[in-house]
This record gives sequence, C-alpha cells and structure tokens, in this order.
Amino acid sequence: MGSRPKLPGKPASRTNHLMFRNFRGPIAVSLLLAFSIIEPLAPIGVAQQPPQRERRVAPTASPSPTPSPSPSRSLTPDDVSDSPSQLSQVPPVVQQRATPSTTRTLAELQARISEILRRPQLASATIGIKVASLDTGKILFEQNANKLLSPASNMKLYTVAAGLDRLSPGYQFVTSVYAAAKPDAAGTVPGDLTIYGRGDPSIAARFNGDYFKGIDDLAGRIAAAGVKQVAGDLVGDESYFSGPPYGSGWQWEDLQWGFGAEVSALSVNDNLVNLSISPGRQVGSPAIVSTDPRNPLLTINNHLTTAARGTRRNLLVHRGLDSDVVEIQGSMALDDAGFSGRLGVARPALLFVYLLRSALAKKGVIVSGKSRTIAPSLSVAQANSNVASGLVELTNLQSPPFSVIAAQTLKPSQNLYAELILRTLGRIVPSSSPNSPDVARTSESNGVEVVRTFLREAGVDASALSLSDGSGLSRDDMVTAEATLQLLTYMRRHRYANAFREALPIAGVDGTIRNRMKGTPAQNNLRAKTGELRSASSLSGFVTTAAGEELVFSIMVNNYPDGVNPPSVCIDPIAVLLASFAGHS
Repeated sequence: MGSRPKLPGKPASRTNHLMFRNFRGPIAVSLLLAFSIIEPLAPIGVAQQPPQRERRVAPTASPSPTPSPSPSRSLTPDDVSDSPSQLSQVPPVVQQRATPSTTRTLAELQARISEILRRPQLASATIGIKVASLDTGKILFEQNANKLLSPASNMKLYTVAAGLDRLSPGYQFVTSVYAAAKPDAAGTVPGDLTIYGRGDPSIAARFNGDYFKGIDDLAGRIAAAGVKQVAGDLVGDESYFSGPPYGSGWQWEDLQWGFGAEVSALSVNDNLVNLSISPGRQVGSPAIVSTDPRNPLLTINNHLTTAARGTRRNLLVHRGLDSDVVEIQGSMALDDAGFSGRLGVARPALLFVYLLRSALAKKGVIVSGKSRTIAPSLSVAQANSNVASGLVELTNLQSPPFSVIAAQTLKPSQNLYAELILRTLGRIVPSSSPNSPDVARTSESNGVEVVRTFLREAGVDASALSLSDGSGLSRDDMVTAEATLQLLTYMRRHRYANAFREALPIAGVDGTIRNRMKGTPAQNNLRAKTGELRSASSLSGFVTTAAGEELVFSIMVNNYPDGVNPPSVCIDPIAVLLASFAGHS
C-alpha cells in the first residue's frame, strides 16, 4: 500500500518540480493546422507563446467526419492509440500488389521477405528484423537485427514485462484517504482530508465505462467511513512520485495532447478531455466547442469562426504548459464535418480533488476548507522523506489486478499507463544499479534502472540500449530487434507468460491492430505490439504458422520518407507471410 503521507504546513510550489531538463528546443513552440482528419480522435497541432515556429500540413477542402466520444459509452482499448504519428498526414493502408502468401520451404519464405524489403518505397529506410522459432530456437530471418532503432510504442513491451515480473499480475494500486484522526461522533474530521495517490491508472472510463464512477466510488467509501464534514481542506497529494510530470525526451509539441498527458500519482480519466469542434449555424458565427467529460478548471477562449462552404479548414489549438486556458483560433467551413481530438489537462491532481469534492457534496459530505494539492516530490530522497506516522487511513480504493492494467496499456498503446507503471517500479522496487550519485534520482530514472536490471536477468544486453521513458514517446529510446526478440522469448517462458500474451493486441480483433490483417491467416492468430512515431514504425510479438509452429518476431522500420506507410508496405505483408508459412524451421 505504500507509506502514509506527511502533511506540510502549506503546499509545495508547482513550479519547483517542473524541472524541464528533458526537453530540447525553445520554450515557445507553435503548430498551425489546416487539414482533414484522417483518424477518429486524431490530435491536431500545438502552439506555444511567441516567437513561433510552424509545422504545416497540406489542407483539404472536404474533411472526413470523426465521431465525438460520449460519456455514456465505455472507452475500450479499441478506441484509439496514443501516438503522435496521428499528427502526420500518413495515407490510409494501401493494398500492395497481391502475391501468393503461402510458402512451403524456409528458402522460399526468406526470398519472399527479402523481396518485400527491396520495395522502392523503403530504399532510404533502415529496417531491423528478426524472426525465430520458439519451438526449435532456429532463426528464420534476420536483417540489421543489432542496429539501434527507435521502437516507438514497442517500448511498452519492456515496461509491462518488467512490471509483470516485479509486481505480479495480481498487484493492485491503492489510493488512500488520510486524516489526522477518525471522524468524531458528529462525523466531523478535524483538519484536512488528504487523498494520497500511488499512480492508479484505473480511475477512468476505460476501466468501468463511466467517467465519474471511480470518483463516485471513492466518495462513497469516504461517506461510509462516517465522514460527514471536513473541518480543513480537501488535499490531493501527488508526492508519491518524484520528478517532472513529463517523460524524458518528450517533445514540446506532444505535451498539450492526450498522448503526452501529464504523469501524476493522482490521475483521473487518463488526464485528458475529449475536445469536439464543429462549425456554427451560419457563416460568420462562432464555431461550437465542447469538452467531455466536463472539466471545471478548464477555460476555452473560442475565436474560431464559421466560413463559407467548401473553405479550407484553418484551425489552431493552443494550451500552454501548466495552463488550464485553451485558445482556439482560425476558421471552419459551414459544411465541415467537425473535429474531435484528445487534449491533455494541466494539474490532474487538482482536477481529481475538484471532482471528488463535487461527488462528496452529492453524498452530503461538506468540506469547509479549500481544495488544494501537494506537488510531486523533486527527488526520490524527498519522496521517501514525505512519510510520517500519526495519520489515520480512513478508507482506500484499490485498482483492478495489474494483469488487467497491462492489457489496457498494451492493447490501446496507452502512454500514461506505461509511465505510471515505470514510476511505480522506480518507487517501490529496489534497483541493483543505482543512479550516479551526482544526479538527483527520480521515480522515472529509478524505474528505468529497474527495467535494465530485469532485462539483464532476461539475458538481454541492456548496456547497448538507450532507455529513456516507459511509453516510447521519447525520441531518445533506442533498442534493437535482437533485444526485443530476446525479451519476447523470455516472456513466452516466464511464470507470467499467459498474462503477458493476453495483454497483447490481436490482429483483426482488438487493440491497435484490430483493423489490420483481417481476412488473412494472421487474423485472430498474431499477437503483437505496434509502435508509431514520425518516421518510426514497429510490430513485435508472436504468431503461429500454418504448420503449427510458434514464431517470435520483431520488425522495426525507421527513417522512411513522408507518405510511406510501413504497415501496408512491409510490416503486415511480412507478418502475413509468417502466419501463412506451411514449412518448418
């Protein structure tokens, strides 16, 4: 359950912990977008304060419609992946020239894979690939298997595997409610009521189909503990984790979107809101902007106007770092189908407290004081010192088992959850490779060392890898196809092998590959993790051949030109070849 929090006299300054050591480039970043939406809930661009730089994407006159999320609908793992590649104009999957997929000899399989890799679209790309048999241990194919490449969200394989090994599939995150004493006979709690978060990602609609159920459950537990009135403040304590609220190596333009949401020990609803924008009812009228779920801290300044039919969309959305103000500017045609995107929220712990306060009021629990937060610790040492005896746990809320959270991390490729897992590892699991003594240790850096230690135990040469964050959003992450294959091979024989395998997306069925490889031998067969960043695409996992042999594979494609879609050009065709292989290794 973790240690009980110490309540300081006043909350720590928010600015003290931002520590933007991770970012390169100017603080002022902007991105002007005028484009059609190519995926449901695809993010648009980022703008920061002047001076500005722009990244432009060619606009289209007829944007395709995108559905707006509904609070009454369950957010399943199939909704959308957390990938900034959605900011790019990547064309939809294009069917390549049909070729027979069934091969009967190993030489024929290797020749077919080589033929795919020689396609002209890939001439400038770097491709690392390795395929081996789990049954015989033999290598079926490899190319550049030891080259360091960006894994994108394949990085989550490393984080979740370490999490399963160190925490176990049954591990539960615990959010505790502390006070100086139990409520008196009248139900009054003396002093503050503190909500102490330990990184639970499951207080979210993705797990229960309702944006407010997790908060309501916690409020119900507080009321059931006999609390009727809080004499002091309602405090959201996120000091369990130490370090900045973003991952090392994340880019500025990622940080306002849901895939780059703030990492907090007290998270709620994936620390984002769904943003919907549609044209007004007549030319010249303001566009219609809404967010879901409602965020009482968010202010939207809507300067977006409705333009004549057929006009190209000119849309700019800007939420500054640590800001609850969203600026929306530009124009949208009267016949525009509208835009839906996911916007990260600032200070999620404070949002948590505000939502809880409202839920408590509905249950007759009155808070006399204000709503406030205790910021993340600056270092592991400070986080460890923020514990004290004398506080009473009135109640707590426990997450589903880690096996469920692992699936909700890998199948939709949820960045925030991977980062919460990494920081949890760094907070509670001892590392045999401590950080340099002249560098302040954080939950993230400790977590990376825990992953490295685990990899060494798995037989992976972690010294050759560059591990920066838990999700793969960092452009500093570099791994090899060889290392990923070794990890997957180890996990297939791990004591928690089934939990790991069940957490992976299934081709043509669910997760980020639910719409890929349909109608092929890979459908409902191949289980693998995707990865997508600009100029980085990957797929790694397991597949059973037509002859019944189980294969493990890793395919990584980096540095391909704009407009090339590696899943359709090479990754999926190779995966289908593996599933169709009728020979033996």
